[in-house]
Amino acid sequence: MIQVVTTVRELKTALESYRKAGKTIGLVPTMGALHEGHASLVRRSVHDNDVTVVSDFVNPTQFNDKNDLQNYPRTMEADCKLLDKEGAQFVFAPSVEEMYPEPDNRQFDFTPLDKVMEGPSRPGHFNGVAQIVSKLFYAVEPDRAYFGEKDFQQLAIIREMVRQLNLKIEIVGCPIVREEDGMALSSRNMLLSKAERKLAANISRALFESRRYARQHTLASTRKYVIDTVNSFDGLEVEYYEIVDGNTLQPVDNWDASSYIVGCVTVRCGKVRLIDNIKYKE
Repeated sequence: MIQVVTTVRELKTALESYRKAGKTIGLVPTMGALHEGHASLVRRSVHDNDVTVVSDFVNPTQFNDKNDLQNYPRTMEADCKLLDKEGAQFVFAPSVEEMYPEPDNRQFDFTPLDKVMEGPSRPGHFNGVAQIVSKLFYAVEPDRAYFGEKDFQQLAIIREMVRQLNLKIEIVGCPIVREEDGMALSSRNMLLSKAERKLAANISRALFESRRYARQHTLASTRKYVIDTVNSFDGLEVEYYEIVDGNTLQPVDNWDASSYIVGCVTVRCGKVRLIDNIKYKE
């Protein structure tokens, strides 16, 4: 039976015997509202480690929109059922007061990774991510931590944070999990109406089609193709589509500029922001 832990002290005590016995510990940080994408991360951690901890915490410091924080889905009971089924041993579900007994004033500098794409659109977002993920790392002290590649920019920033803080944690990126129609799984999908959900499938469709399109067209033309295709659907609006070097996240201007090229998109569907990405070269 999965054990729900709500304080850092309780968590450290619970993990102490495993650590003394030389057991490996995996961490899957989440904001709850778990779906098959999260389940795939948990399965990977359970496979790789002796013990798996999943954090279930909606972190206020990474929301720059109070309505977005308020509306973020919370499904703790269902989350625990899913995690129990997948073989995780612990759910760490702290209160905001437990994680932030006092304001966290740390400022991280991830230049240039946080100056592109989501950076300008969501000021302070990645600083908030770094604050909470580093707190979770200090609380759990995992050997490995697992993140989905859907949040591609976040994954790059967490790798950089681990480097800056000199943490001995292996960051494992796991592939995007998609629904049958190709749409990337996301907790935010729950916020879409039935019609919006159907409409949103055109985002991934445009990305996959662009991979074929790219074989015979320039990078600039491919970028325009994705933006125009998605915007052609009434109810979808591209906030940005950037084709970048997969390591630096800096835009590239031709297909020979890097051996690792990824297209990253954010689209507004009604009031919901949806993100996705596609690899052109890896």
